[in-house]
Amino acid sequence: MIERFGELRNTALLVSVFVIAGCGGGGGGGGGGADAAADADAAPAESPVDPATAGNVAGMVTFTGTAPMMAEINMGSEASCASKHSTPPTEEGFVGGADGGLANVFVYVKEGLESLSFPTPTSAVVLNQDGCMYTPHVLGAQAGQDITLRNSDGILHNINASPTENRPFNVSQPVNMDTNRAFPVAEVMIPLRCDVHGWMTAYVGVVDHPYFAVSGSDGSVSLDGLPPGDYVIEAWHEQLGTMTSNVTVTTGGTAEISFEFTEAMAGSPVPMGEPIDLLHPEGHQVVDH
Repeated sequence: MIERFGELRNTALLVSVFVIAGCGGGGGGGGGGADAAADADAAPAESPVDPATAGNVAGMVTFTGTAPMMAEINMGSEASCASKHSTPPTEEGFVGGADGGLANVFVYVKEGLESLSFPTPTSAVVLNQDGCMYTPHVLGAQAGQDITLRNSDGILHNINASPTENRPFNVSQPVNMDTNRAFPVAEVMIPLRCDVHGWMTAYVGVVDHPYFAVSGSDGSVSLDGLPPGDYVIEAWHEQLGTMTSNVTVTTGGTAEISFEFTEAMAGSPVPMGEPIDLLHPEGHQVVDH
């Protein structure tokens, strides 16, 4: 009788294992094999643009007027981060360069590519937390592209993303580590912050094509390899709002763009919607570990 009971129990355990394996989980999050195959079939395998006929867009983003003073950041509570800076760091909401160049402006094709579909890059873009600062402060990614969130400080950070079109997340990183996340829907822009260190902020521009850039310290920006056509290019700044420029790209040519932000534009509306707030059943925002 005892042996018979043991056989029945073992059979039940085997059935349970098969049921769990069938219902659950292989670890990836989001849909099963059929959904993944459908997504793979839907994604284009290569760029629809012929490089032989492509052209470019290049130009400058500048600022005229008196630039606002950025507050100095007090890192007294984080000596290991403070030691990574040769001079006291300042907030990064406004970074002006030589000859009026304006850095950290997200520039991208807003209109003109609606009929084309582009493959998702297989390489990730990196947002690093180093010296208790996000680097870069402004970055771009294609929809669905991996963003590697990196903790290079070895102390507790968290990355709290507050999008309006994508699912928000709040990733805790207590040690040196990498975490990958992606935004499947185009959205300009998505704010990120660290709740542990209130001065740490960053912005991600997510678009469904590869034609985006962030202006450098001298204000320069370029979008290369565009198919011939007419485009609306938008420039986004976290404090000065947005500007647009209409350009025509020709085969082998370089269309020039120029965005001049001014002191009078400070405080202009910056287009970002009300963040989606996904709540835990107990009423707390979900934190990923």
